[in-house]
Amino acid sequence: MAVQSKHFVSASSLVTDSLQGLCVLNPNLSLDVANKVVHVANQDRSRVALLCGGGSGHEPSHSGFVGQGILTAAVCGSVFASPNSSQVRRAIDLISNDRGTIIIVKNYTGDVLNFGLAKEQYAATHPDKAGSVKFIVVGDDVAVGRTQGYIVGRRGLAGVCLVYKIAGGLATRGGSLDEVYEVAQYVSSRLGTIGVGLEHCHVPGTSVQDNHLRVDEIEIGLGIHNESGNNRISPIPPLSELVHDLLKLITSTTDPERAFVPFGNDGKDEVVLLVNNLGGLSELELGAIVNETKRALDHQRINVRRVLAGTFMTSLNMPGFSLTLLLLPRPNDKNAPSVDLLLALLDDPTEAPGWRWSSKTEPTHTLQIPESLTASTPPASAQAAKLRTTNVTSFNTSIEYACKALITAEPEISKMDSIAGDGDCGLTLKDGANGVLKALEEGKVSGEDVIGSMIAISKVAEEAMGGTSGALYSIFFSALAQGLVGTSILTTADIWSIALNYALDRLYTYTRARPPSRTLVDPLAAFIEAFPSGLEVAVNAAKDAAEKTRDLEAKAGRSAYVEGGRLRAERIPDPGAWGVRVVVDALFAGSK
Repeated sequence: MAVQSKHFVSASSLVTDSLQGLCVLNPNLSLDVANKVVHVANQDRSRVALLCGGGSGHEPSHSGFVGQGILTAAVCGSVFASPNSSQVRRAIDLISNDRGTIIIVKNYTGDVLNFGLAKEQYAATHPDKAGSVKFIVVGDDVAVGRTQGYIVGRRGLAGVCLVYKIAGGLATRGGSLDEVYEVAQYVSSRLGTIGVGLEHCHVPGTSVQDNHLRVDEIEIGLGIHNESGNNRISPIPPLSELVHDLLKLITSTTDPERAFVPFGNDGKDEVVLLVNNLGGLSELELGAIVNETKRALDHQRINVRRVLAGTFMTSLNMPGFSLTLLLLPRPNDKNAPSVDLLLALLDDPTEAPGWRWSSKTEPTHTLQIPESLTASTPPASAQAAKLRTTNVTSFNTSIEYACKALITAEPEISKMDSIAGDGDCGLTLKDGANGVLKALEEGKVSGEDVIGSMIAISKVAEEAMGGTSGALYSIFFSALAQGLVGTSILTTADIWSIALNYALDRLYTYTRARPPSRTLVDPLAAFIEAFPSGLEVAVNAAKDAAEKTRDLEAKAGRSAYVEGGRLRAERIPDPGAWGVRVVVDALFAGSK
């Protein structure tokens, strides 16, 4: 079937134009145009703040939910592209408050890395406030089974909107940082969502593609960024049959691949139902879907306590819908919020323009003109005391050796990545190396200030490298800076070991890759684990781990999307892992 491919607004200005229109609609919002941050204009800074964001094209998520009662701010990227960490850091500063901030993101690599990087950089430069910013990743998609997604986890879909509303309601009521965080985490753990589409969407500014689906075909489990689903069905089944099958994917406890939510299926389950328009359905069709879904849940003896329906999390103009169930707690559930509290928070009023009206009772059985902020960032906390190395010259030489080794290795790593990935790993690492060399020449990286050096390297990785590799390196070095704060005046092997382990733990917060995974985590973890035995032993362990990626099945990272036959035949090592190998080997050579 054909999908709309003509648009009224130029793709180059679409996001900014839309955000400005949102602020015209609601004068209680302000817009930082340069960073695409929409936030409450007159924020109550005695309340916990909620920050979310991601790529544009999902409206009203995320910006449409900014307002009293839900979100304090949202950071918007380009269409289907995560905002960078600098934008997120600006948002964190804009909504700085007395009670703390909770960042809520959907489980997509770019969002997790860039929002996580911003959090870690904020913690590195504001060590006294490190505990006041918490991070939640929401994954509610049941289309991707456990086997396929056991590394990356479930994607974030419309269910995150329920997390926003319930957490926002509790924050508005004056809940503490820990209280809001715990309730949001609980809601996140009880969500299941499945989507279905008649066709994919069209991204403004891109060429018109051939139709993905035949006129008599639908796709189950598609994502909100035009990702293909896991099942196509032809001919299109009756709505009653379709809805029944979709709900089974959420509520089944006998399917080991998709039993993510602990339904009892015993007639005692209670849920909140969200029927979400993915962007291209008529209200007429959506009403019929709501009715059929309620009827199917009644048939399954699942008690629906609230129903919400409308456009919450779209995929531009995709003709499709998604169903979300929030499983409410039972009376004997331990450490769970009460059903009455969750429903009351869902019912609480909000000024957010994107939130759709919903009844505050159980359903019957079916039967200002935007203003660009130019104010400076709120004052940062005093920087931590400088930490020196025991041998400044050796430290600086080792950094220089590592950078030059990466530059020399670029062709080799690029060749590896042309087979094992998208071909840019070598150039990305080279760009980062050149950036660190420049920082070394300018004195921003020096053994005279180890913590400042780690922060500077983190910034170079973010700005010069970009992408997933840049975010991973930047998070690691930012966390390494945190791990070194307040340790001593001079570095020692023990101090480095503690800080390295801390940094690896923080990195694991934002990536599910664990060794052996055929990623840069393999040699990095091997190096850190062996470090207490001496630098040379650690370097050899990292080199051995990088070599072993030649024979590993890809479980995460770039190679997870590449057909494995050629990788096995040519025994291509993971390019990212090889980059770590080059770095640690050169660091050791420079330290002699």
